[in-house]
Amino acid sequence: MTDHSASSTESGDQGAGRRRRRRGKKQRPFWQELPILVVIAAVIAALLVNFVGRPYVIPSESMETTLHGCAGCTGDRIYVEKLSYYWGDPRPGDVVVFVGPSSSWNDTYKSTRSSNAVARGVQNFFSFFGLVPPDENDLVKRVIAVGGQTVQCCDPQGRVLVDGKPLDEPYATYTIPYTPGQPFGAGGGREFAPIKVPEGNLWVMGDNRNNSRDSRAHTRDELHGTVPVSNVRGKAVFKIWPPGRIGPVRSQDPQSK
Repeated sequence: MTDHSASSTESGDQGAGRRRRRRGKKQRPFWQELPILVVIAAVIAALLVNFVGRPYVIPSESMETTLHGCAGCTGDRIYVEKLSYYWGDPRPGDVVVFVGPSSSWNDTYKSTRSSNAVARGVQNFFSFFGLVPPDENDLVKRVIAVGGQTVQCCDPQGRVLVDGKPLDEPYATYTIPYTPGQPFGAGGGREFAPIKVPEGNLWVMGDNRNNSRDSRAHTRDELHGTVPVSNVRGKAVFKIWPPGRIGPVRSQDPQSK
């Protein structure tokens, strides 16, 4: 004969033990969990900022009217993603953020960091989490030509040529008419001699062609105005501020026709 009473007693004892163990695991107060949540959020933010993408501010008018940054305008905040260039290099038409690659690009840059060592350390710490801009001369331009291509200006219509073919650039803004024979930098001149872009480098120009200090202005430096792909921080994909200008930043290959 089976002893059902003993079996029931054992089951009851086991259930009571489980209930006691559950009661013994008291939930932590929120003030104890808050630091853990903050650390988790900080780690996630650091991973996103350093490996996925981060916001940048447009400080100049060199990309008008694609991106606003001129005096009297609200400087656009853009989101720059890094993922695209883990598996490939920038392509013609991409709007990229990059670090000034030589002294001629950086001669007017002034660090925004404090002269106080402690304050500077705090700024650098918060920059790692995307709360403070990085301490570097970040610039934004459009890729016009890539390694192995030859770029120059101009054809009879004042268009930029890559490998001898004129580009279709509807995004480019010219405020001064083209004058044949007028070199770049001379009262709105456009012309510059052919430059062969080294492999692994880019030729970049601002959309605001008469007011952009881009590759054309640095042809006498050691890189002949080109930018190493390794200096590129990412691809501008979205305008996130101000609210009235929220929307995508479009790539448009000028060599596609």
